[in-house]
Amino acid sequence: MPSSSSTETLPQDAAARPLSALPGVGAALSAALERRGLRTLQDLWFTLPLRYEDLTRIEPIAALVSGQRAQVEGVISQVETGFRFRPLLRVVMEDDSGATLVLRFVHFRRAQAAQFAPGLRVRAYGEARAGAHGLEMVHPRYRIVGTTPPALAQNLSAVYAQSEGIGNARLTALMARALAQLPPAHELELLPAGLRERLGLMDLRRALLCVHLPQPGDDQAALAAGMHPAQRRLAFEELLAQHLALRRLRQQARARRAPICSDGAELQRRLLAILPYALTGAQRRVLGEIMADLAAPRPMLRLVQGDVGSGKTIVAALAALTVIGSGCQVALAAPTELLAEQHYRNLTGWLQPLGLPVLWLAGKVQGRARVAALAQLAAGAPICVGTHALMQEGVRFRRLGLAIVDEQHRFGVHQRLSLVEKGAAAGGVPHQLVLTATPIPRTLAMTAYADLDVSLLDELPPGRTPVQTVALASARRAEVIERIRFACAQGRQAYWVCTLVEESEQLDAQAAAAVHTELAAALPELRVGLVHGRMRPVEKQAVMDAFKRAELAVLVATTVIEVGVDVPNASLMVIENAERLGLAQLHQLRGRVGRGSVASSCVLLYRPPLSGTARARLHLLRTSNDGFHIAEMDLRLRGAGELLGTRQAGMLALRVADLARDADLLPAVRELADRLLHEQPACAEAILTRWFGSARRYAQA
Repeated sequence: MPSSSSTETLPQDAAARPLSALPGVGAALSAALERRGLRTLQDLWFTLPLRYEDLTRIEPIAALVSGQRAQVEGVISQVETGFRFRPLLRVVMEDDSGATLVLRFVHFRRAQAAQFAPGLRVRAYGEARAGAHGLEMVHPRYRIVGTTPPALAQNLSAVYAQSEGIGNARLTALMARALAQLPPAHELELLPAGLRERLGLMDLRRALLCVHLPQPGDDQAALAAGMHPAQRRLAFEELLAQHLALRRLRQQARARRAPICSDGAELQRRLLAILPYALTGAQRRVLGEIMADLAAPRPMLRLVQGDVGSGKTIVAALAALTVIGSGCQVALAAPTELLAEQHYRNLTGWLQPLGLPVLWLAGKVQGRARVAALAQLAAGAPICVGTHALMQEGVRFRRLGLAIVDEQHRFGVHQRLSLVEKGAAAGGVPHQLVLTATPIPRTLAMTAYADLDVSLLDELPPGRTPVQTVALASARRAEVIERIRFACAQGRQAYWVCTLVEESEQLDAQAAAAVHTELAAALPELRVGLVHGRMRPVEKQAVMDAFKRAELAVLVATTVIEVGVDVPNASLMVIENAERLGLAQLHQLRGRVGRGSVASSCVLLYRPPLSGTARARLHLLRTSNDGFHIAEMDLRLRGAGELLGTRQAGMLALRVADLARDADLLPAVRELADRLLHEQPACAEAILTRWFGSARRYAQA
């Protein structure tokens, strides 16, 4: 373990020195750095590069490919300037390979345009992309080099995230000054020497110098790929900081009291008696784990993972009955109104016969209805289901005993905690139960949910049949429509899901409306419904209800139906433009069928040509129904940020680490985090401050 002297050395001298002490950092720059959360030298040392630019070589224009960032050099052969419709500057350059490249500018000054003239030699760096007249670079960095070109860079150039008032050149110069004040390795190091030797990690000082100022002898290909030993050293400490932050949240929560809830056995028995099925072994096991948590005086912090159709909601309902039977309230929050409404209807169907009314609170509940709902909550209504509205100001509970959050990654850690705080009273907090139908790989769960205990529903209810999945090119669309006609003639129902590459509800709605018109014309004997995100909730629910009652044979939808829709009679799912979706989302959508005892199918319609990644995704979906195996592959193909969504409150905005690439470090990360929190909290605090800045933003996560 690190010695106490090393942890005491860090906050002194260089590490804690304000950036205003650096030469050239005046009041304006200091304020700009402050807005970015950079106050001390240490904050700056741990502002790591986003990527590197390779200015060590000249790439022949003939060898460029679209999407490649490269440095090129050549002679200007043509200059075109236009101002008629909008400003446009086109500079055509040619190199020794005989190939040409267009440098295109749409924002420029006349003086800038005057710099370019045929015959001059220019060096440019940017991203090559396909243009109207071959490859082009839009707004590249450039310089006129004359007859004697300057020497090439000797090492990779670091590129940092830019912010207002601080460009990359300025930050690079500032970084060099800050790095000149790095203390000796023994003063900077916080990790135990034995651990570093066991894992083959270099010392921190050398790692920081390498990633900020790569030298000619460094493995530049490894740096560009994020696999250099220096990056691996920093990745370990970054993962450790993320883990410590979540474990600190867990410690803080565990230090508070929660209501002891153990009096709902009779309510549970009555609900189980009216269910048309028996619980699976996995459901009984997970319910037992939850019951043990609820009976303790400390807050339950539990994540229940279950593949689509594994029966998470009934487990949550049985847990809620224990809390209600013990005199406390329950809140269930879901990220979308469609999913929240599904929970509301399920819980109403189960709990209403027990004499327990279920309250509804969503953003659309306004006026007198909202006032009445808030009054009932404050008076002690036993259970309320809603969306983000449950987390807003003005929502008060009389005695909240259990906060259930479905699909947490669509909220973020901070929103879950805001709901928990609404139940805080006299030093106590409610129990927390998080549900997810997105299978999270173990490596990711260890980091993303380090503040939670994890329960796994790994058994599907009896009678469920695996979904047969096929991938077809869009040219075979007519065959798919005939397949729908045949399935519906057998008394079954079908989904047709439309997706677009843009994140736009309006465009998605337009695409869905066009497909609805197409299918209605091609299948005149069938009733075809339409649901999308721009419809009012009451309209969406009316369409969904009609589909559930089998009044509609086909439902055209956007991805709003990804979770929370249960129509056992639907046996065919068509997903259009499937190549544009990730594995987790495709698996979720496929889970809308196969919920009954009849064999079900999923058709993945794609537009060729497929990229290698898209081909791998579709192949995996065709060959596997195992959500956890699919999630592991999704982690490898797309990374943790994509798999968890973008609302994880920054907890997984990793700068160096990659959870798929660095998964082997996580066991050692967990072990060291436990030791630091229990034996050396000052060291844990120092690591947190290093990685999250003196502003300690992690505490707001």
